[in-house]
Amino acid sequence: MNTSTDAALGAARPASLSPSRAGDFMQCPLLYRFRVIDKLPEKPSEAATRGTLVHAVLERLFDAPAGERTAPHAKALIPGQWERLREARPELAELFAEEAADGEGAAEGGGEKSGADPGERLARWLGQAESLVERWFTLEDPTRLEPAERELFVEAELDSGLRLRGVIDRVDVAPTGEVRIVDYKTGKAPRPEYAEGALFQMKFYALVVWRLKGVVPRRLQLVYLGSGDVLTYDPRVEDLERVERKLLALWDAIRVATETGDWRPRRTKLCGWCDHRAVCPEFGGTPPPYPLPVGPPESAGGAQGRMGPV
Repeated sequence: MNTSTDAALGAARPASLSPSRAGDFMQCPLLYRFRVIDKLPEKPSEAATRGTLVHAVLERLFDAPAGERTAPHAKALIPGQWERLREARPELAELFAEEAADGEGAAEGGGEKSGADPGERLARWLGQAESLVERWFTLEDPTRLEPAERELFVEAELDSGLRLRGVIDRVDVAPTGEVRIVDYKTGKAPRPEYAEGALFQMKFYALVVWRLKGVVPRRLQLVYLGSGDVLTYDPRVEDLERVERKLLALWDAIRVATETGDWRPRRTKLCGWCDHRAVCPEFGGTPPPYPLPVGPPESAGGAQGRMGPV
């Protein structure tokens, strides 16, 4: 195998784990493959892009002095942040094109039917972003906050060699040293029976901070702008050790799937949001040729079967 081929295979092979990619594998191993190994393109969605815009506004708001962190000032940041986002990601131009399909609107509950005036759709979408930003001020008081970090990239390597990485929306540090990790969600809070799943991302971040700094965060806080709820959890060392064990089991399953090419689709109600149904066997499609060499397939079922819920 030549050097260029070796490099291509190395780029395709998973090398680290983030909360979102861990969530992909737990939701559907084939989805993980499409995103991480095949790197199939996905159309931008109004909901996800709105979330990115709101996150950018809440990050930039803290550039202003405490007394100027008001709702009107935050909403005034939206047009400029939207322009910056469009410049950084030209593919977003198709979001509000005339030919936009109505399928996305039906799936997200916030889009418009095909043929709706793009200017009206954009104005309504920006108005929804304004509402989310404004609601945040009913949940937290930015004049009393001085974040230690915003949009903080963190990465840690466990003793096993697994690298964990992610981006934390906000880190607050009290004068006494306690750490609070905060994440903004532009959707609605989950029902109580699903709260543990929602906290997985936060425990992941807490584990990384603990391994990096030797400090267990005092509080994990999820701020749901879509429903106006705040979910908090105070982790313990035992919680993070348990998360680490589960992540190692998850990574082992990913490793085996990578080596064998056995990426099994898992059909759920979330399939309606997936961009890859055309190449998914669950919907009559055929995945693209697997770009990595494969080993004995008999080892795949064992590891994937051992992986419990995270």
